[in-house]
Amino acid sequence: MSESVLSIDQVDKFYGPISSGVHAVKDLTMEIKKGEIVALLGSSGCGKTSTLRMIAGFEEASRGTISIKGRKVHRLPPVKRNVAMAFEGYSLYPPLTVKENIAFALKARRIPQAEVEEKVAEIAKLLEIEDILGRYPSSISGGQQQRASLGRALIREADLHLLDEPMGQLEPQLRALLRGRIKHFIKERGLTAILVTHDQTEANALADRIAVMEGGVLQQFDTPQAIKERPANLFTGTFIGEPPMNVFEASVKGKGGRLTLGLEGGFSLDYEESAFAPQVRDALFQRGRVVVGVRPYAVHRSENGAPASVAANQWLGDQTHIAADFAGGSIVLVEHDRTRLSPGDPITIRIDPGDLHIFDAASGAAVSHGGELAA
Repeated sequence: MSESVLSIDQVDKFYGPISSGVHAVKDLTMEIKKGEIVALLGSSGCGKTSTLRMIAGFEEASRGTISIKGRKVHRLPPVKRNVAMAFEGYSLYPPLTVKENIAFALKARRIPQAEVEEKVAEIAKLLEIEDILGRYPSSISGGQQQRASLGRALIREADLHLLDEPMGQLEPQLRALLRGRIKHFIKERGLTAILVTHDQTEANALADRIAVMEGGVLQQFDTPQAIKERPANLFTGTFIGEPPMNVFEASVKGKGGRLTLGLEGGFSLDYEESAFAPQVRDALFQRGRVVVGVRPYAVHRSENGAPASVAANQWLGDQTHIAADFAGGSIVLVEHDRTRLSPGDPITIRIDPGDLHIFDAASGAAVSHGGELAA
């Protein structure tokens, strides 16, 4: 079993008094192994940055413990936690050049100058900032400052590398290039990193595991593939994925070996009961009403499908996104070929039982994925 680098145990963060303050992080428990890249993913205000700042020591945990390599650090100042940080605000030293900023931690450890030069040159090449090493922070762009801050964090030997929106100021092409380089750099050296981002593409590309947060609560902590294919709840299911998952409220009925999911406006999805595991059928019949989800790429046009009407048709260069009026709402389909459809055109769609995600209507907890019981 891999060594645990970070353990967060029942951590709460309140801004203001515990009795009446803002509860920003709620009963957070998670463990990160050596060599992992973990992304804290969520929308603004979900608690991800507060969590990172508590790990770094810039924010105090209101309750609970934070341990790094078995050493409790939640009462220690940042300088005693042995973490390297690249925060969104850059925090470069204005009187120092970019090169001096990146090399600062190495010089503090009295590393030989030749080795410092070699490491700085490697990081500068990685981040494509070789041409600005002699300049000062005030004379370079926000994106260049961000890369310099990232370089200063990555060059350090630390138990944890904490990266807060490390590429948020970069143009998409450069960001895509650096994602691969940075992941290779971290993996090649066996570093352990935590990335805060609101960009699910970045989280999927960089992270071994993703911690999805909302309202200060950890919603799911798993691999990108598991979160996409087996979301723990309705929030995670709809938050992860682009375009987002289609969802519909449905009644559950069974008759003559058929299981029918009744939608709004008299529409229904009708399947053989055998397409669902016995435990799933029992769970659905017991609830009576559920929320049905299906990914846009799993919605297919078919001659023998349910009727829908095209509302919009967008060709994005490599795929077509079709929005259609369906069951009192809208449904989005993704097709890889360019499709000649106009608003108002009738289509019929098919949703296979193996592509269904079904959630409890009250709690949002996952009931089943692809006809099998959710874990």
